[in-house]
Amino acid sequence: MITLHLAAQQPAPPSTPPRPGGPNSGIAPPPPPLPAELLQQPGVPTGKLSDRLNIRSQIYDGMVSDYWVYVPAQYDAKKPAAVMVFQDGEGYLNRKGGHPALNVLDNLIAAGKIPVVIAIFTNPGDISASPNTPTYNFVEAFSKKWSRTLKDSMRSTEYDTVSDRYDRFLLNELIPEVAKHYSLRTDAYSRAITGSSSGGICSFNAAWQRPDEFSRVISWIGSFTAIQWKEDPANPDGGQDYPEKILREPHHNVRVWIQDGNNDQENPNYGSWPLANIRIANALKLKGYDFQFTFGKGPHSQSEGAAEFADELTWLWRGYDPAKTSETYTQDPAEATKPPFRVAIVNR
Repeated sequence: MITLHLAAQQPAPPSTPPRPGGPNSGIAPPPPPLPAELLQQPGVPTGKLSDRLNIRSQIYDGMVSDYWVYVPAQYDAKKPAAVMVFQDGEGYLNRKGGHPALNVLDNLIAAGKIPVVIAIFTNPGDISASPNTPTYNFVEAFSKKWSRTLKDSMRSTEYDTVSDRYDRFLLNELIPEVAKHYSLRTDAYSRAITGSSSGGICSFNAAWQRPDEFSRVISWIGSFTAIQWKEDPANPDGGQDYPEKILREPHHNVRVWIQDGNNDQENPNYGSWPLANIRIANALKLKGYDFQFTFGKGPHSQSEGAAEFADELTWLWRGYDPAKTSETYTQDPAEATKPPFRVAIVNR
């Protein structure tokens, strides 16, 4: 008689819940579905997306950036169009992707909920072809210090630095290049800017540094943290300083939507994304800014911001009048009666 020794079937190991922000972030809930306004709709005119273009920056010592320009079907060259700049722009271009900006722009413009907007989708630059320049040397040192790629370190240098340098790239180089081909509004009232993560703080920083050029901001999961703090000894500020800057610096005429989630990341080098965004929202609240703050359960992901993108854009451009070139933004009276945001410990 032959005895068979059968190995006991081992239970499958439990799957590891996704944590897009790293091991110290919360568990990612399922992403919310995209509403109809983020999907292509029958009968809605579609705009035209340019081919991939690129620009070589003198402000960043030879950095080369890719960008795309989206022109809505309703654009009339005789009527200068509003402008919106998207950081990490390539990520918004897939009409079937997770945050399909082209669809929502088509739908909202056709519905009259936002003005005719020419969108500039710009990617972080590449400094690799400009060795031994000051920008290259700074980016390389940051890359080695934090074990990040040269490309990612260039992105951080552009996006996480609290200064007007990125503004100067947009205002002196990129937007003028686009304006050679399209009729663009030049007033801050008609310019918006958006991004996520480091692109979120970048967008807020651009408007904060130059409110005379950008007055409308959407930030998803913004990195209001210490990523570039003290990397340049000549620059004392870091992203974590923005709540105090909002409280202590003169009022800026900007309208801002801040989005984050309670499962966003806690980073041992840079700080807390959820708490930073709550602090930003409370500072805006306390100083009477025209702002919105949405705080869900999402992780370090664009999914929650994307799901509400149509609402964000509609709110951001509400009341826009092409006959005007300025507006003094004030806090909504209903918001003014509400208390600041409070926090609670929910996971232990």
